[in-house]
Parts: sequence; structure tokens; C-alpha cells
Amino acid sequence: MQIIKYPAPSDWANILTRPTFDTSQLNETVETVLSDIRQRGDAAVFEYEERFDKVKLSSLAVTDDEIKAADKYISDELKDAIRLAKKNIDTFHRSQIFESKKVETAEGVTCWQKSVAIEKVGLYIPGGTAPLFSTVLMLAIPAKIAGCKEIVLCSPPNKEGQIHPAILFAAKEAGVNKIFKAGGIQAVGAMAYGTQSIPKVYKIFGPGNQYVMAAKQLVSLRDVAIDMPAGPSEVQVIADETANPAFVAADLLSQAEHGRDSQVILTTTSEPLISDVLQEIELQLFELPRREIVEKALENSKLILLKTDNEVVKMTNLYAPEHLIIETSDYMDIADRIINAGSVFLGHYTPESAGDYASGTNHTLPTNGYAKAYSGVNLDSFVKKITFQKITKDGIQNIGKAIEIMAENEELFAHKNAVTLRLKK
Repeated sequence: MQIIKYPAPSDWANILTRPTFDTSQLNETVETVLSDIRQRGDAAVFEYEERFDKVKLSSLAVTDDEIKAADKYISDELKDAIRLAKKNIDTFHRSQIFESKKVETAEGVTCWQKSVAIEKVGLYIPGGTAPLFSTVLMLAIPAKIAGCKEIVLCSPPNKEGQIHPAILFAAKEAGVNKIFKAGGIQAVGAMAYGTQSIPKVYKIFGPGNQYVMAAKQLVSLRDVAIDMPAGPSEVQVIADETANPAFVAADLLSQAEHGRDSQVILTTTSEPLISDVLQEIELQLFELPRREIVEKALENSKLILLKTDNEVVKMTNLYAPEHLIIETSDYMDIADRIINAGSVFLGHYTPESAGDYASGTNHTLPTNGYAKAYSGVNLDSFVKKITFQKITKDGIQNIGKAIEIMAENEELFAHKNAVTLRLKK
């Protein structure tokens, strides 16, 4: 990890640059696969499953028997943990249910909104280096609460043609309607265009590697909505002299193990803390099964020493981290000044892992600085709001003249006439 001491504000943007990769060849591959799936449907998906996931499938759909059989491969301990997480995620997202109210903007003019679920949503669940069954809960539970009629899930199978049993169990618990064996670009393309087996959806959710992210962004240009643009996972930790170096190191390492292109950053005003955290990282790193991945991610990562808390806050809002952990004595004071972050974890006993699994908040969050403009997934992600208005005779008299003047000045005379005819009547 790179240690940077007291950088000038003019250097911050360069210091906070995320890892970049040449995607020119990647995009060419993605476009070719998507075009093939649009044209040939299931046949293309089968071929790409054999090519990319190294499995020859006879069917894409997961059967009821396969879902039931998954139960015996899941320990009771894991089932209880998934059910606890489900309860907390459900509780938090139900608190977000929209309550509509009618507003009389002028006498005789009433306006209101109605929240309507997106009918068909697609969930992409990675299953490669880490089977993310927690993401099933994070996406399917709010979709179910919102009232989405069709929840379609795609996840890559293993070489035996099976989806990880924990993914199937979580999907059953969360109320997923249809599950398919498809990974990567082919899964995104199938849900975007529809194939003989996999239904077309109206919005696609879920994380993935660079190929999945590129595929989502390409299909979003004209075929289907997506949850958000996304890149590699990231965390920033703000810590002071009161922080436990072991906790800070563990928080940095937990995010680094997501992937080689992940980035972790520590910002602090305490120079001794940096050396203490580095020592802890070396100790804990030795025990990690995904050590090789973590070490690669740490090459993209930084420990930054700043002069004041005010500088820490300004740098944080410039970076706009996906995850932000504040391990300081005055964490609420700092938190109140944060305006750009995906999800914030407060105090010495709130690891980012809690949000990943069981506290109740959603872990599908904006990365790559998109937290400056995007929210993480929430109940609103699965609905659209339709506006309504009702104008009475008195109402059109009250606002009609203003409409006529505005329409005339925009030179839209048919717009004006639609009001004029009613006023004359």
C-alpha cells in the first residue's frame, strides 16, 4: 500500500484515481456476444455457457426439484443466518414504502403521485470466485415488497451444471419466480432481449465483473433499464487515534478480498495509526485464503495522512466512496458533513460486513465516484411513480390564462388552443 503524507489539495484528484484497465477489446467481445444472443436466443446462450463457464447444459431453467434438493446442502446454521438477514432487510425496506397524498396546487387543481412496481425485473447474481447469495436477498426482497410480478434470476452454473445451493435457497426464501443457469454477458443479453427460455425484463440489477458491467451499460442504451453504472468495489476508512488498528486493518482487507481491481483507502490525521494499521494488515493478510487477490488489490490502495478533519471530509466528498467507515471519537460530527457516499458505517463496532449481510441496509451501491449522483438500490429502485392531475371548471379558469401566455411565448399554439377552447366553453 502506498503511504501519502499531507498531499496538497491540487493533487487529491490524481491521488484518488481508481484503477483503470484497457476495455477496448472487452467491449468488442461484449458487443459480439450480445448481438449473437439477440439473433439466436437460447442456442447462443448454450454455446457461450460451454465456452465461458465450461459447462454443457441441456436446459437453462432451474427445476423445482433442484431448488428443493439445494436444502440438504445448506447447514441449519446458514439457513438461520439467511433468515435473520432476510428479516432485517425486509424490515428496513418496508420502511421505505411510498405514501401518496393529493395536493391542491391551486383552487380546483389537484395533483398526486402513484407508486407502481416495475412488472418484470432481472437479477444477476455472480457465482464464480464467490457465490453472492447475499445479493439475492438484497435484490429480491425489495422487488417482492415493491410488488414486481416477475422476478427473474440468472447465475452461472458450476462445471456440473448446478447453481450454488445457497443461491437457490436464498432465492426461494426471497420469493424469486424463475431461476436460470446463465452467467456473464449471455445472462445480461438474455434478460435484456428475451430468449426462448429466459423472459425479457424491464430492468436489470446486480453486480458482476467488467464484462457484466460493460454488457449492462450497453443494453441500457436502448433495450432495458439498469440499476446503476458500476465498477470495482471500494471502501474508505476515516480513523483517528481512538480507532483500533486491528479493526481498521480488517475493514480494509475485507473489501480488498472482493477482487484484484478493488480499492481501499485509509484517511487519518494520526501518523502513528498508519504504521499500526500496516502491521495489522501484514498479520491478518497471512491468514486469508484469498491472499493473492487481496495483495493485488492492495497495490491500488493508499494510506493518506491529512492535517485536519476538515481536509478529511473534503477529500471524502471528492472521492465519493461506495462504502465509508468512520472510526473516530466524533463520528457523528464527521458524518453530518458527508454528502457523497454510497453507504456509511459509524463507530468502532460497525464493520462494512454488517451492511453486506445482515444489518438491513442494501449492499448494491454506486462505485467509481457515482455516489456523487446515484443512490444505492432501495425500494424506489423497483418502482416508478406516475403523476395524476384533476382540474375542475374553476381550476382551468384559475391557471388557464398563464398556460395560454406560456404556450404562446414558446410558439406552441396547439398547446394554447387546448386551453382556449375549454375557457370559451
